[in-house]
Amino acid sequence: MKKIFLVEDDKTISKNLILLLQSEGFTVSHASTQAEAVSMLTEYKFDMALVDISLPDGNGFAVCTEIKQTQNIPVIFLTASGDEASVVTGLNMGADDYITKPFRPRELIARIGAALRKADRLPVIFDRNGLSVDTASGIVQKNGQEVFLSALEYRLLLVFVNNPKNIITRDKLLDELWDVTGEFVSNNTLTVYIKRLREKIEDNPSKPQIILTVHGTGYRLGGSYAS
Repeated sequence: MKKIFLVEDDKTISKNLILLLQSEGFTVSHASTQAEAVSMLTEYKFDMALVDISLPDGNGFAVCTEIKQTQNIPVIFLTASGDEASVVTGLNMGADDYITKPFRPRELIARIGAALRKADRLPVIFDRNGLSVDTASGIVQKNGQEVFLSALEYRLLLVFVNNPKNIITRDKLLDELWDVTGEFVSNNTLTVYIKRLREKIEDNPSKPQIILTVHGTGYRLGGSYAS
C-alpha cells in the first residue's frame, strides 16, 4: 500500500483529498504547515507527496527541497489556477508534476499513478571529472569520497545536472533557488554559493571544469554526462 504525504493548509481540501486517496487504497499522512511537514519527514517514510505551494508559515518550495533531500520521492504541487510562475519554479526545482485547483479527482489519481510509475524507473546518474551525483539517493561523491552539500548547494548542483546542455543565466538561477526559509536568494548570495560549490566539487576551483562561467550570460555544465 503506497503512502502519500499531503501538505495542505486548507481544511476542506485536505479532508476531501484524504477521503479520495483512501478510497483509492492509499495511506495518507497530513501536514498543514511547512514546519509540521519538515518535522514529519524526519519521522516517517513516504512513497510520494502532494504539496500546496502556499502555506501559512512558508511555502511548498521549501518543503519540496526538504523532501528531495531526505527521501527523494515524487512531488506533485497543488497550485492556484493560472499561477504559471510558481509552476515553472516548482518544476525546475525537481517537482514531478503539478495540478491546479480546483482539480478533477480522476485526473489527480491519474497523475499520482504516473508519478509513482516514473519513480520506479532508473535514477539519473551524473558523472563528470570524478564527480558523481545519484539523484535517487541524493548522494554526491568526488573521486569516490562523499561530498556533503548544504540544501541550497545541492539544489544549485541539481539545476546544472538537470540542464546539462543549456546555458543557465544568473536570472534563471535566482528564479529557481530559494533559501531554507523560502525566501529568494540574492545576487550576491548566488555568487557565494557558486564559489562554495566549486570548492567542493572541482579539482581546481580557480580553473573549474564542471561549472563553467559564460561571461556576460551565466553558467553552463562542462563536458558530457551519463544518465
